[in-house]
Amino acid sequence: MKPSVDNNLTDAQNELYGWIKDYIKNFQHSPSIRQMMHGMGLKSPAPIQSRLKHLQEKGYISWQEGKARTMQLVDEIVEGIPVMGSVAAGGLIETYADVQEKFDISDVLKKKNVFALTVNGDSMIEACIADGDMVLMEPIKDSYSLRNGTIVSAMVQGLGTTLKYFVKKEGKIFLEAANPAYEPIILSSEDVEIQGKLLAVWRKA
Repeated sequence: MKPSVDNNLTDAQNELYGWIKDYIKNFQHSPSIRQMMHGMGLKSPAPIQSRLKHLQEKGYISWQEGKARTMQLVDEIVEGIPVMGSVAAGGLIETYADVQEKFDISDVLKKKNVFALTVNGDSMIEACIADGDMVLMEPIKDSYSLRNGTIVSAMVQGLGTTLKYFVKKEGKIFLEAANPAYEPIILSSEDVEIQGKLLAVWRKA
């Protein structure tokens, strides 16, 4: 079956994305880099890794680089999450077996053009964002409207993409961790691109 074409993707990215969707549908798990190379008729992993990186940056997949089996399709991650009652951050409270409602964020995914990133590391652990979690981000068009304390994904020249608290003061941008083991990253506004702000955290059980 010929995959549908998404104009946001290049021909090569569309080809790989369609192949991955078909593979996951047929086998119920994500393919390896070698399998993707074979499927695309390539002899080197580099083009596959490049296409995967672009698919993640454009919000089509979530994966941990170097770990192809962690890949997930963003549009299939959340269709409706059962609300199982409440949970306390201190003592224990009762949970409920007879689920009567669903927490549906599919409309958010569609309307806000969100993208997903897989978290690596523990710098945001005190914000309840752990290594291996997936964060759903809303694209930022104008960083001037951001409030201090917003959790953002930021592209830093020479360092790559990082998830941190955004703080602007004294003409500088401070990217602050939620872990005292990490020092703030202090930058001029020209050296950082704010890609998105946090909408939700997805933790796979």
